Amino acid sequence: MYQFVVRRKLRRAFADINAGAYERILPQFAPRHRHVMYGEHPLAGERHGLAATTQWYGRLARLLPGLQFEVGAIAVSGWPWRTVATVAWKDRFALPDGSQGSNQGVHEFELRWGRVHVMQVHCDTARLAGYCRQLAAGGLPEAAAPPITDA
Repeated sequence: MYQFVVRRKLRRAFADINAGAYERILPQFAPRHRHVMYGEHPLAGERHGLAATTQWYGRLARLLPGLQFEVGAIAVSGWPWRTVATVAWKDRFALPDGSQGSNQGVHEFELRWGRVHVMQVHCDTARLAGYCRQLAAGGLPEAAAPPITDA
């Protein structure tokens, strides 16, 4: 039953992102956490505090407007004091030239008593870096900015 509740909570979080309700995501993080996206692009880097993670979600919304996740498999193990979960996904988003970008990947979570303590995003980082170069060339300077980090 507990794992069912966690899966439902994770699906709801991705639905909130699909709705552009990033403000509903942030309260799910513990005050000190590890939020990591791998690669060499403006969304990469590691954050440990809510201020930097809030800035990151703002950048995500600006760089990938209309971001939509299609959630695939969700695996959950553990108990409320330490739960590990993975969410496989495909995404799509609008590009300035009217075309659509896409990627696929996995989010890894460590939850403790329902709060996110670790979130790691694994995706095709070369593809994402290419989209960021395209966005920067199209006049979005933030798409060439250094990663937001407080690590």
